Amino acid sequence: MTIVPIIKRDYITNLAAQGKRIDGRNFDHYRKIEIETKVVNKAEGSARVKIGNTQVLVGIKMGLGEPFPDTPNMGVLSTAAELVPLASPDFESGPPREDAIELARVVDRGVRESEVVDVQKLVVTPGELVWLVFIDIHVLDYDGNLFDAASLGALAALSTTIVPAKRFEDQLPEGHQKEDFPLPMSEPPISCTAVKINDFVLFDPCFDEEVIADARLTVATDHNGDIRAMQKGLSGSFSKEEIQKVIKGALDNGKEIRKKLKEVTSS
Repeated sequence: MTIVPIIKRDYITNLAAQGKRIDGRNFDHYRKIEIETKVVNKAEGSARVKIGNTQVLVGIKMGLGEPFPDTPNMGVLSTAAELVPLASPDFESGPPREDAIELARVVDRGVRESEVVDVQKLVVTPGELVWLVFIDIHVLDYDGNLFDAASLGALAALSTTIVPAKRFEDQLPEGHQKEDFPLPMSEPPISCTAVKINDFVLFDPCFDEEVIADARLTVATDHNGDIRAMQKGLSGSFSKEEIQKVIKGALDNGKEIRKKLKEVTSS
């Protein structure tokens, strides 16, 4: 873990007490967001997302396999994250670390709980054969707020994914779709993350803000304004009023981010 000098921590907290942030943003504002899709030719779907200087690449691969025993009438979703050492001095090569596992789980929960992918339409033969969807997240540059960048990257990649039925036509039974088709999707949820530093709540934390934060809260909301997933992180706590503030900020920012996502994935 990076050690933040005491003088830097004091500088950031003193700025917050004046209603300011180190990059000049308001507490509830995001950095510039860039979304690019279809960036990996070998993948069924892919996207590159930048939030400020944080950059994430997400690829979608698909195959055929058996469903889980407890969900025989559903396709399978699986999410994995890799923190590439070149992205940050804090990242190391080797087996997935705790923070990589947490990142994958947060993204997976946002996709799964919102039912953005219609997994029932990914069934080929109930209880025997279904489509498997693998979401692979690669962090290329880390400057805070991986949760939102990875989640947005996953949604952008999924939204442009084509199910490779033609490639697997020999394994598909008669009467089943053997031509490629778009992954069945519904309106996506948008995840927004805020951190608490002392008594201040800041959205889309940059690296320096993130490493001194007391608590973190990620809220995924859908186009109807309903909460679809929440994830609390770090050892600090939020008051009821602070949670309400995060939810409101997630709804407001979510609307704007959703517009940007639609512009990219519908073009």
